[in-house]
Amino acid sequence: MTQDDLVVVGIDVAKDKIDACIRTVTERKTCPTTAAGRRSLIAWLRKHQVGKAVMEASGGYERVWAKALRQAGLEVRIVDPKRVRHFAESAGRLAKNDKIDAEMISWFAETFGEAPSQVDNPAHEEMKALVKGRQGLLDVRARLEMQKEHEAPALVQKARARLLKKLADEIAALETAIAATIKTTPDFAKRAEIIQSVPGFAEGTAMALLGGLPELGQVSDEVAAALMGVAPYDDDSGKRRGERCIKGGRRWVRNALYMPCVGAATLNNPVFKAFYERPPKVAIVACMRKLIIILNTMIARGETWDPKKYRVA
Repeated sequence: MTQDDLVVVGIDVAKDKIDACIRTVTERKTCPTTAAGRRSLIAWLRKHQVGKAVMEASGGYERVWAKALRQAGLEVRIVDPKRVRHFAESAGRLAKNDKIDAEMISWFAETFGEAPSQVDNPAHEEMKALVKGRQGLLDVRARLEMQKEHEAPALVQKARARLLKKLADEIAALETAIAATIKTTPDFAKRAEIIQSVPGFAEGTAMALLGGLPELGQVSDEVAAALMGVAPYDDDSGKRRGERCIKGGRRWVRNALYMPCVGAATLNNPVFKAFYERPPKVAIVACMRKLIIILNTMIARGETWDPKKYRVA
């Protein structure tokens, strides 16, 4: 059976249940989020010879279902909910509930069937969870640090100080766990070495890229920039030439790399200083795009930083 011949099921994932739809045979099923519910769904999918399951990213609730389906031998693809919603609206399907969403996911998957399924990689999933957990705590710490700039009662100031100390300890514990995972995983260790060889990129940057952009070195430069969310898109119509803007991508990874790129462009990396002559935010986005493209090449070739080889015109 070829990729195009696979029977596809669309699955809408909620906290306590899923709704599944196989459009080609007009079949639907609802299962609870339990071990028995997962077994029931898998038996139903096998009955209808389903080979591919497509579901939306649902804040992490989809992970246990994706894992069970992959273990059962099905291909699994997790898609952006916004794309499915826009697809449904473009087809005039304005109503929305769990059963309708499952049908729309199935229809979306049939229409855009050329997109590949994600490869199951438990090591990366663990790394991603650790890195995102660290980033979440860093965001909380940044907000608390900003609040320190404003006057507050002594009791509030002491509470913030205690929280900041606790956050520092928890962030350090996560960083220790991430560093240990990188050290004991040869692929992670090699990639981290390459990333950290770029002037301005330290351990934190390597963590963010290992957890948030594992495709580096395995995709084209254009795809790498798009995944990062630093690819410029046209906005033209007729004779009008609109401003090129970045769209989409993994915002949390882009945010994590913003300040390291500022440092690389302004202080640590002479190769990229020419970009900073442009308007500041445009300059940094240009640097981020160029750095990601260069990193994509470096990781694909297994090479560390060479300023002569990667000189930017």
